[in-house]
Amino acid sequence: MRRSREQAEKRGRRGEMLAALLLRCKGYRILARRVRTHVGEIDLIAKSPSGIVCFIEVKARPGMGQAAQSVGLPQRARIVRASQAWLAGRPVKGVRFDVMTVMPGRIPRHLRDAWRADDL
Repeated sequence: MRRSREQAEKRGRRGEMLAALLLRCKGYRILARRVRTHVGEIDLIAKSPSGIVCFIEVKARPGMGQAAQSVGLPQRARIVRASQAWLAGRPVKGVRFDVMTVMPGRIPRHLRDAWRADDL
């Protein structure tokens, strides 16, 4: 059990690194990684080329459907609450919630505006 947890953690860190690299190549500025707040964790926080702050959930899965569908409503709500805690006192132009899917042997896929805080 412990070994599989360690492997999942390693796969997650590698996925986050690949996602951050792809975002930087697309002109995003990485503001923070693995941010922990009192209400939850955010994998990546980046500023888009247009100045929007993006809260990005990275999912490393064997298939695209598994990755995109693995961010359920409870997790989305937790990420929104964590983003609100991180944003407290920070003036921003706008925010967006994205998902980056990382699959073996493929370029990570960036799903922009995967959900909105007011949809929850």
